[in-house]
Amino acid sequence: MPRMSPSPSTPADIDLAVATLRAGGLVVLPTETVYGLAGDASNELAVRRIFAVKGRPASHPVIVHVAGGDALDGWARAVPEGARRLADAFWPGPLTLVLPRSAQALDVVTGGQDTVALRVPDHPLTLAVLRAFGGGLAAPSANRFGHVSPTTAEHVRADLGVEVELVLDGGPCTIGVESTIVDLASDPAVPAILRSGAITAGDLERVLGVAVRLGNDAAGAEGAVRAPGMLAAHYAPRAGVELVSASAAAERAAALTAGGRHVLLVAPADVPAPGLAAEQRLDAPVDPAGVAHVRYALLRVAAVRGASIVRGVAPPQSGHGLAVGD
Repeated sequence: MPRMSPSPSTPADIDLAVATLRAGGLVVLPTETVYGLAGDASNELAVRRIFAVKGRPASHPVIVHVAGGDALDGWARAVPEGARRLADAFWPGPLTLVLPRSAQALDVVTGGQDTVALRVPDHPLTLAVLRAFGGGLAAPSANRFGHVSPTTAEHVRADLGVEVELVLDGGPCTIGVESTIVDLASDPAVPAILRSGAITAGDLERVLGVAVRLGNDAAGAEGAVRAPGMLAAHYAPRAGVELVSASAAAERAAALTAGGRHVLLVAPADVPAPGLAAEQRLDAPVDPAGVAHVRYALLRVAAVRGASIVRGVAPPQSGHGLAVGD
């Protein structure tokens, strides 16, 4: 089993994490979004081991986590003014910037692309590790590739078992949804959101003063930017998931149950579901931010209960709701 730090972790745990990372080992770190499987981003063997532990495709880039915005010029060969504005406004925080890579960014980190993804996480424990480490940490979510992301240290232990040296327990993730990824490499004058997260298009536009595109217009085309979390089934739970409106939730769940499926309805408590037993539903928050915070934990509960189909009431498709729907 990996060593599990106490919660809250101590300065000795931070020292051990830094020593482990410098020796090429892997450490699971908490962030405000999800727990990350971290390795020294300048150590090719360490990063390749991250891919092996996760079962992640080698062409899929990973985010480099850094201690502050002053690291931008080391990892990116060009930093547009918009990137500096966003870093000043949202770092530390759930925002990842995609920029033209410098020679410091290894191919194994970027998936062989000419871009690198950078972020400063907003968690005191991980920031302390980053500052003491003094370099960048490649850190995708600490779960098997394609599985539900972890938002507690217990989730990590259940998913990765003995395959990492150390897990730092920083408590439950406060946001629970992956960072917003913004492409400022393809066209710095017209930023594009490649992955929706807690920071919305409106938030970005208020800082930049220009419209932000949603999605990669060149997706699938030669030269299109690949970013973490862009595959169709990147965060897939074990059960099938269907999103429905509140008005259709009960009828659809009942039809699936009548067909012999093990159905679990995830919906706010005020959504009626006549005919469903108490153990066939999980109450979810009403607001999209609340849903984002608990969505992965609820999907893990559904797996434990053996559900084959999870019926989820879709939140409004704006703000946090876009990330939940994705």
